[in-house]
This record gives sequence, structure tokens and C-alpha cells, in this order.
Amino acid sequence: MPQSTPDGPSCTAVRAGRRFGSLPRPRGIDDLVIEAPVGPLTALRARPEAGEALGVALLIPGFTGCKEDFYDLMPLLAGRGWDVWAFSQRGQADSVAPQGVEAYHRAHTAQDALDVARIILQATGADQLHLLGHSFGGVTAQAALLADPHPFRSLTLLDSGPHGWPGRHADIREHLAEHPNLDLWSIDNLDRAQVPDSELSTLERFLRERSRATSRDQLIGTLDQLESAEDHSFEIRDTGVPVLVVHGAHDVYSWPQTWLHRMARIIDARLEIIPDAAHCPNGENPAATARVLDDFWTSQNDPATRRRTVFEDQPTESIEPAA
Repeated sequence: MPQSTPDGPSCTAVRAGRRFGSLPRPRGIDDLVIEAPVGPLTALRARPEAGEALGVALLIPGFTGCKEDFYDLMPLLAGRGWDVWAFSQRGQADSVAPQGVEAYHRAHTAQDALDVARIILQATGADQLHLLGHSFGGVTAQAALLADPHPFRSLTLLDSGPHGWPGRHADIREHLAEHPNLDLWSIDNLDRAQVPDSELSTLERFLRERSRATSRDQLIGTLDQLESAEDHSFEIRDTGVPVLVVHGAHDVYSWPQTWLHRMARIIDARLEIIPDAAHCPNGENPAATARVLDDFWTSQNDPATRRRTVFEDQPTESIEPAA
């Protein structure tokens, strides 16, 4: 059973929620609210229809995203026997949105992930869970793992790289400054910003709903993180927590693929490439993504194949930024 501190969260911190936005929710997914120390973080859960779950997994969405990014993936994983949770990070969509860019420092988003993980462990009775971060969610996941590796049986970095670089997404930062009263979707679609919902597709309507609900402070704070993130590949390796690095074959949006492959070698991680997918394999090829995750997570349930987790402090090396 999971251990908790005297002031730690309890299973009563999970309650029923309600669907966000107009995107149809797949069958088998429950809307939840996790009462974290920062405030209510909205969540989703999909679990096997029968029998005991093989394990528990927590999925963290990326920049401009939210928990609904995993709509297509979660039922497939539940169908393979996993109890799968996802949450919208602070400031994303309908989760609590503290004011001020400083509220979105890496230490705060990492602490949220740890708080959510501990609440889920208490709610499910599991001793550890599999942690996955997509894109910016991987930045959060790495920081959470380094802050406390004990809750995590494995780490998966989905289209998420080792470090940031100066000027990253400078165009988005400039657009936000030029249009202080518009949400990011409307900025990117100025000719359609005032179009009524009836003239938008279901996906366009949802993207606009999410963008309008997302905190501008969160966007700027996330841009700061994506630009300033440092490489902790050696420290992640030294935790001994098994790592999967996986990306879409055609992802040219985020980190260079060569950086991801180098990170995987340093961490001694398993590397997988999802065909017919770019930056979001969870939505572009969810079936292949589910197969890869199921295989990796199942391998970590087998003591004969699972790496030993080492939690003692160990010396680490620095890594030069990739060219």
C-alpha cells in the first residue's frame, strides 16, 4: 500500500467531475476532479471493464493541451488491462489557474504531478504507477521523477526531449504580446476568431473552447519552461527508474529526433518510433501507441526484466546541448 505523510492527500481527494467542451467523450472514460493542494485539477480515468488492472498509469498533456488529448488512447489501454488516468495541468482548460506567471514555474508543475500521483496511489491502493508525459508534459514528468522517484514504476517521454533552447517558440510569445485580449487559437485563426460555433467543425469548436479557457499566465510560464529547461538525462538514468522514449516517425514540430535518440542512449532507455504519426501519436496512431506502451509497462511488471530502481544520490555529469 502507498505511504502518505500526515498532511498528505487521501482518496477523498478524488470526486466526480463533468465533461469539458464539446468534443464527444469516448465510452469508458470517467470525468473526475482531483483536489490537489493547488486546487481542483480536472482528470479522466479509464479502467478495465472486468478483472483486476495490470497496473496504474498517469498521463500528462503538453503545451496548449489538456487531458482530452488522450481521449483516443485511454480506452485502448484500458482494454489491454490498465487503469489509466490523465489530468489537465494547472492553468490548462478547466483546471485551476493560479494568477501570475511565477505560479507556473517548473517546481510548481512538478509538485502538482507528484501530488496527483500520490492521490491516485491512495485511491487505487497501488504502490507505484507508470508516468507518461507528452511534449511539455514530459518536462513536468522529468522534474517530478527527479523530485521524488518513489511513486513511479516507469517513465515514458512521448515526443518530449532533454532540454530547451533560447528563443524557442518566440513567434508564439510575440503573438501573445501583440494580441493581449485574444486567446491563442483566435490569434492563430484571426479570420475565424468570431465565427459562430455552428460554422466550426466539432474539433475546431473544442480547440477554441480549450484555448479560451486556458490561462495566459500558464502559456507564458510554459514558454519560459520550454526555453530554459536543462538537461537532466544523467540524473534520470541514475534513479534507475525504467524509461521509454517514444516519438512519431514524422515529428518535426518539437525537439529534433536526433536529440531524443541521444537522450535515450544516455538514459539507457528503450526507444520506440510510432509509424504514421507526428507530434501527437496518442491521437494520430493511438493503436500503435497503445501497443508500445502495453508492451513496455508489462515488461516492468516482470521482475526478471525490470531494472532495479536506485534511489540513493549519485554523482551526475553535465551534458553539452545538442547542435
